[in-house]
Amino acid sequence: MAVTAPCQGEGCRRPDADGRSRRRTADGGRLCRPCRERLDAGLAELAHLYEECGRMLAGAAPGSLRERTTGGDLPGLPFNGAAADVRARMVSVLGSWSGLVAQERGFTSPPRTVAALTAFLRRNGDWLAAHPAAAEATEEIARLVRAGRRAAFPEPARSIRLGACPESGCAGSLSVAVRDTGRDPVRDADRDTDRAVLCDADPAHRWTSDQWSRLSLSMESGREPGAPRAAATERWLTAADIARLWHTPTGTVYRLASEQKWRRRNRAGRTYYNETDVRTCFDRRAAART
Repeated sequence: MAVTAPCQGEGCRRPDADGRSRRRTADGGRLCRPCRERLDAGLAELAHLYEECGRMLAGAAPGSLRERTTGGDLPGLPFNGAAADVRARMVSVLGSWSGLVAQERGFTSPPRTVAALTAFLRRNGDWLAAHPAAAEATEEIARLVRAGRRAAFPEPARSIRLGACPESGCAGSLSVAVRDTGRDPVRDADRDTDRAVLCDADPAHRWTSDQWSRLSLSMESGREPGAPRAAATERWLTAADIARLWHTPTGTVYRLASEQKWRRRNRAGRTYYNETDVRTCFDRRAAART
């Protein structure tokens, strides 16, 4: 019989608004399954956030949907101290945890790059999840992810344009306002209930962001029954946009994009994913859970 204990992960240890108790672990580990998966997703996300912060140092415009309008970087761009500090902290923190794993397991330490360090820690994730310092590892990684998001996507709020309102007779357009607080989109989903898909013509046309998948299908099918199907408008979303709309860790988004081979395009140094591919993937995942 498996021995269980309260999870020591950052996601379970932090006080929750609804007073939920900690989840239980199994098989001698110190993390429940969601916290173990969150640790892995956080490590995967850090590798991408490091690159995003690097673009900020190179003068990339903040905000996922903003395009450059010049032929290159402007001279005299101010040094982005926040992005530089976070990148240095990533190397330091990940290097420390990789050193612990390498020393205690008798392994050779990986190269001191964020890509190599995160890959090394992910390969040894199960061992780290059972280590007495697992709680501190999850807390430091989560804190680093939040700092990376703030530095890479510093705009406090912006609006994602989604397309025409699907309500019959409405000529409005839909958008969703998103605010990057650096929080975990899965753990804090309950606190984002005020974020909604809104019509600019009629405030009564309102949907929660987690209804976006069904709403998108309605938008593609046309407004009037029997009317000719309108030409589909391809929508493209960043990993951060997808994480917020589907309440999914950004690290999981990157993993699914690679596994499912989502169509992608690069614009102004950023990667955008085809919304239809994304929605199809999450619809399949939701159906598999039912």
